[in-house]
Amino acid sequence: MKAAVFLERDGVLNHVRVAGRSQMPPLRLEEFHLRDDVREPLEQLKAAGYLVLVTTNQPNVARGLLPRRELDLMHDLLRRALPIDGVMLCPHEESDRCNCRKPGAGLFTEASFRWHLDMERSFVISDKWQDAAAAFVAGCTSVLIKSPWNGSGHHDLLVNDLGEACDKVLQFNHPVHHVHVPLSQLALA
Repeated sequence: MKAAVFLERDGVLNHVRVAGRSQMPPLRLEEFHLRDDVREPLEQLKAAGYLVLVTTNQPNVARGLLPRRELDLMHDLLRRALPIDGVMLCPHEESDRCNCRKPGAGLFTEASFRWHLDMERSFVISDKWQDAAAAFVAGCTSVLIKSPWNGSGHHDLLVNDLGEACDKVLQFNHPVHHVHVPLSQLALA
């Protein structure tokens, strides 16, 4: 089974505006700007054998503020610019109470089945508590980048930036070196 690194989109891979105590994700392609420092760490994860998957809650689709076509253009740009294997999206509002909206683990569960993932060897990198909570439910290790949106809930690791987060992932659990031997094949002494 494969291991993956799930990355929150807004605030980790692309810039967001901050209004009061909230992040304001882009609503038009012209507002969608990738961070300058994200490509190299993602390339290191890919070179180590991880699947790189992006997860994002986009409730502005359900609210009618973000046309789906505009969101698809942003994700096409993301796929062309960065070494990612897929984008997992929840377009619902919190009041919809869907399972795919983080902190629910639906996006991670769907990815687990789609890509045949070993969730115990997979990681979630984000700057938001919702992703850490979803990682816990999904059985992944959470790596939070320090931000005002970390919250006070469970997280496994706390780091300063995406580069440090990727370094921790590579130090902690390298998928290429992981060898699974079924218990039936172990010789008991």
